[in-house]
Amino acid sequence: MKIHEYQAKAILAHYGVPVPRGEVVRTVEEADAAARNLGGAVVVKAQIHAGGRGKGGGIKLAKTATEAVEAARKMLGMRLVTHQTGPEGRTVHRLLIEEALPIERELYLGVVLDRARGRPVFMASKAGGMEIEEVAAKTPELILKEHLEPGFGLLPFQARKLAWGMEVPAASVSAAVAAMIALAAAYEGIDASLAEINPFIVTADGRVLALDAKLNLDDNALFRHKNLLEMRDLHEEDPLEVEASRFNLNYIKLDGNVGCMVNGAGLAMATMDIIKHAGGSPANFLDVGGGANAEQIANAFRILVSDKNVKAVLINIFGGILRCDTLATGVVAAARELNLQVPVVVRMEGTNVEAGRRILTESGLDFTVAERMKDAAERVVRLAQ
Repeated sequence: MKIHEYQAKAILAHYGVPVPRGEVVRTVEEADAAARNLGGAVVVKAQIHAGGRGKGGGIKLAKTATEAVEAARKMLGMRLVTHQTGPEGRTVHRLLIEEALPIERELYLGVVLDRARGRPVFMASKAGGMEIEEVAAKTPELILKEHLEPGFGLLPFQARKLAWGMEVPAASVSAAVAAMIALAAAYEGIDASLAEINPFIVTADGRVLALDAKLNLDDNALFRHKNLLEMRDLHEEDPLEVEASRFNLNYIKLDGNVGCMVNGAGLAMATMDIIKHAGGSPANFLDVGGGANAEQIANAFRILVSDKNVKAVLINIFGGILRCDTLATGVVAAARELNLQVPVVVRMEGTNVEAGRRILTESGLDFTVAERMKDAAERVVRLAQ
């Protein structure tokens, strides 16, 4: 689950990471009051779940409250397009008004899971303000790393090593060390999948602050953090993904035209790969899970074909806990309810596969039944074209 910058900063501040003074506003009048409260010279920042806001016009420096009001008037309600939003952009519903700071240095801090090592890794770089992917591609030697022992967080000697490696001024090292230790504690404390501060700044008077902040939360751990669930902003999520979450379906919308319904994440990834291999492009990732019932299957199918880009559907199921006849029953029910107009290719193997195929062929609906994945992929790609 993604959250907004202002929400991330509130969490980081709770753990002891210093952040700028700021206020969240939803109207031009609130922006005016916030700018005056903060002294006039402020930064107006659009709050959406995407990076690259500055290049898209979503971050503006205002020297006076009047300039802040003008920036707020332009941003509120705008469709902000960045390299992460896609061409459709995101509508700006709220702004963060923050005090302007005298920036001396811009650094990068981040914590993420290193899957190869099986533990979190704390990353730091003196090349802050840039995209970390760009730094990794062009100057990987500038990215410093310290792996964390679960339960211990970032140890003081590790933080000092990173601070000196980033060439933090001596007078600011202690504050930077404390902030880095706090960031690692926040990452572990809220079960984050990503904790990132870019840039982490050193000011002209020696202070260190998180000028920007990004936290992604692990959905699988949210049962332990009911308060964080309140931070979910449905305006920032794809409507089909929101609908899928209501039925505990793992659905991610993509840009292709072949809809996919699969049980099991590994099989879903393999199905997407073989569609690409056949010359097609998957429209989504959809894992209905091993224990789905007929109602969940029907809802999954309805969500799948609600995507206007879908020109054909591939259903690829290995029947284990989810029996093939249960799948077929759900698919037939959904197809009849929706008066389905797109072609559907079904490939099933496993428990009750013959019964499942019989339900499909006797339904009177135009399903294409395939026995092999390669054949199924080639057929659905032809139908989509």
